[in-house]
Amino acid sequence: MSTPLNMHAARMALNRDPDLREWAEQWLKSRERTVSANMTDEEFDKHWLYIRPERMHEGALEAVAAYQQEHQG
Repeated sequence: MSTPLNMHAARMALNRDPDLREWAEQWLKSRERTVSANMTDEEFDKHWLYIRPERMHEGALEAVAAYQQEHQG
């Protein structure tokens, strides 16, 4: 990704790259899981279904930056 990283560029990258989107979703989901540690797996899965769109939107920039940092080389 050669575009400077901003919210728009991060969201475009997630929409265009299914592998990046999957990685970002798992990264955001694991981060959310640490916040919701008191939930059972079933409760968390239901919780994630409802908050996923919001977390994917608001966490896009941070997730793409984490992906780029992890996959540098």
